[in-house]
Parts: sequence; structure tokens; C-alpha cells
Amino acid sequence: MSKISTDLIKYALSGPTMGTRWSALFYAPAGYDSGPVQTALQQAVDNINEQMSTRNPYSDLMWLNHLPAGESLIVPDDIIRVLQSGLAIGQASGGAFDIGMGDAVRAWGFGTESAEVENIRKAMAARRQPAHELLALKGNIVHKRGAIVLDLNGIAKGYGADRLMETLAAFGIESGLVGIDGELRAQGLRPDNQAWTIAIEAPDPNCRATHSILTLQDAAVATSGDYRHWVNVQGYRLSHTMDPQRGAPLVSPPASVTVVAPTCTEADAWATALMVAGPETGERLARQQGLSALFLMRDNAGKIASRGCGPLFEHPQSSGHIHMSGTE
Repeated sequence: MSKISTDLIKYALSGPTMGTRWSALFYAPAGYDSGPVQTALQQAVDNINEQMSTRNPYSDLMWLNHLPAGESLIVPDDIIRVLQSGLAIGQASGGAFDIGMGDAVRAWGFGTESAEVENIRKAMAARRQPAHELLALKGNIVHKRGAIVLDLNGIAKGYGADRLMETLAAFGIESGLVGIDGELRAQGLRPDNQAWTIAIEAPDPNCRATHSILTLQDAAVATSGDYRHWVNVQGYRLSHTMDPQRGAPLVSPPASVTVVAPTCTEADAWATALMVAGPETGERLARQQGLSALFLMRDNAGKIASRGCGPLFEHPQSSGHIHMSGTE
């Protein structure tokens, strides 16, 4: 006899990863042994962190960064999957998303070192080709056609959320909500047959508050914004999102962009791409890709206005608490 919803209890698991925490929420019968699930989830994100960290000099990503142009390297499956997605979205976005901005990220102080004027000048003066023109993938082999410094921070957390969901599925858990920081993926429904409820954060650097509520089923959501990660350079507060054209942080970007996509890898990367593209070009890109996207813009007085496209965000309100639901 199948279990009814009242036979199920909520299990909330979490652990450290990528400088933040991962989480997994699902329902199972009372007495369910979640210990093996916790261990497997932690191992999944640990593998990603070990492969893609820029803070670990011995990660697969750093070996790839040190690889001379014209040479090739065999890398693990996880990093290949991320590179494949990153290069495809980079090309589809016209270079708005570019995993080859590692030198600029480091120069502006978003890596392990503080911002340095000389490194900033070099990053801004560099002649850049997008990563999808400089890397060739064949099986697990990465070939470097030219000099490039990779940084996967704009996609790795989203991929990590997808791996968390894949790990739950391996335990026969067909419904759940998983996430790393603000990158979330929902599968199936809750025991009450309702979709999973997710808060879209208001782009406020001073406090955590909810801008709107999204209900989600069999889809993923990610937000990129200017309000959580920044550095102060010569008295200016600069967001972490890089402009691939300038080798420097974006000038007057949207306060945040939230994207709903089939996978969290896609949602994460496209949220960054649409931040770079801006609301007008970004909306066109989102429509071309069949994505739902919500742009929040901040005026000079600090007031937030919203603009959305796609099935979930087609009729946003200018402010306040809104509720949107649907399945991608």
C-alpha cells in the first residue's frame, strides 16, 4: 500500500560547499535513514569543488589554467559537463556569458588576492576572444587554442544543484528542492500536491528581504545581482559580474536578474548572461531561448522596478510582494 502524505515527514539536509552551504529538502517516511543521503550529497558537491575551485592550486581547473596554449588535458566528467554548457551558453548569448574571465576576476579582487591597479590595467587592455573560440572539447579532452584563464563561478553552483538533484534521484527520491546559495532546483511536488515555494530576494545589500514568491515544479531558478558580492576600488563599490568586452565589472547593471530554466546549470549561467546583456537585449535573448526572466532595476533614488518575460514573469509588478506559479 502506498504511503499517503500524512505518513511522510520533512527531511532537511545541508552542508558546506563553495564558500557557502548546500541544502536538500524532501519528504520520506518517519524513520528513514537519511545518513547515506547526506554523505552522498556532500561527496557530490565536494567533487565539484575539488575540480573547479580557483582557490585550490591543484584543482583540475587550475591545472587547465596553467596549460600552455596549443596543448590538451584530460579532465573529469563533471568539469567537462560544465565546460560544455558554459561554452554553449557563451556562444548562444553572443559572448555575454564567458567562462574565460578568470584574469579579470582576479585582477579586480574577486579571487584570492586584493585588487591591483597594474593587473586591472592588463585585464582591461587584453585582446579577448570568447572562451567558445579558444577551447575545443572532445570526450574528456580539453584543447586550448589560445591563452585563456577560466573561472567557473558563474555556473558551478548551478551545476552543483543539478548534481544534488541527481544524487537524490539515485536514492529513489523523486520529489525535492535542492540548492546552493541562491541557485535552486525543484523536482516533482510536495506531499500536498503543491509546487515548491521559493522566495526571490529583494536586491538590498543591507538586509535579506523577499521581493516576490515563485512556485516551481520540475525546473530550476537562479539569481545574479549586484548586492551580495562586491569590492571597493578607489572609493567605488563594484559588483562581481564582469563585462567581457571591457575586462572590468559592469557599469550600471540591473540590480538583479532571476532566470527559470529546465536545469540549474542553465539558469545560473543565463542569469549572468542577462545581467551582462541588460534588460533590453537580455529580454530578447531570454525569449529566443524560451526562458522566463525577471529583471529588477534600481533608480538613482534606490527604488526598484521590475520587468519580466516568459510564462512566469510576463506581467511583473513595479514593486511589492507578487506571486507567480507555473511549470517550465
